[in-house]
Amino acid sequence: MSVIGVLGELLLTAGVLVLLFLAWQLWWNDAIMANQQKSSAASQSQEWIAQADAPTAPAPVATDPAEPVDYGEPPVAAPPEHGEILGVLYVPRFGPEYARNIAQGTTTDVLNSMYLGVGRYENTQMPGEVGNMALAAHRSAWGGGMHLVNELQLGDAIYVQTADGYYTYRFRNHEYVQPSAGDVLAPVPRAAGTAPGERIITLTTCNPLLSTDERIISYGVFESWQPLSAGPPKEIAAQVAAQAQEG
Repeated sequence: MSVIGVLGELLLTAGVLVLLFLAWQLWWNDAIMANQQKSSAASQSQEWIAQADAPTAPAPVATDPAEPVDYGEPPVAAPPEHGEILGVLYVPRFGPEYARNIAQGTTTDVLNSMYLGVGRYENTQMPGEVGNMALAAHRSAWGGGMHLVNELQLGDAIYVQTADGYYTYRFRNHEYVQPSAGDVLAPVPRAAGTAPGERIITLTTCNPLLSTDERIISYGVFESWQPLSAGPPKEIAAQVAAQAQEG
């Protein structure tokens, strides 16, 4: 066999190996990490529930029985240290088992972690705080924490559980921007310098799939909160109960 023929076979073999590596990275490794991130979030959720002190729960405000109970103003925790968990994200639209830890920071040690996967931009607001709580995750690979974000529909629930309780946000709209559009992280998204009046959640990830050409931004508006002692919102109650049984 000629030198050119040998070189050609080596290049072909190298190409196959690269394709196999990409398949492992984008499918198998992604699936393994997604499962580990889900399990880690379930464990964190159950740990907070076990630590909840029922007698300290705020007294609910009487409302129409058909309406959600009003527990008053949501508590706002102090930001944790970089890499520490501050919440667990539940998005029913992403599937009945979806759960991810939210950690402080959006660097690779958070977003590429086997146990985290979703990060909070450190200069944005905390759960329940007036302003904009902005989160980031990969769209694909490294657990794909926001793989299905494009499927969110108006009014879909986005839940954030913390050591204090459950914060409910409702999806409002998508926006597609360039990676340089940092003003989506402002207290009032796309209106830097404006004083906030609402509590917003902003989900950020790459778009389209397998590309970093642009960002898909998903906004939600705060609806309510409830303490851990009141139990989880009905939409995720079965999921949280199943997590307890698995643990």
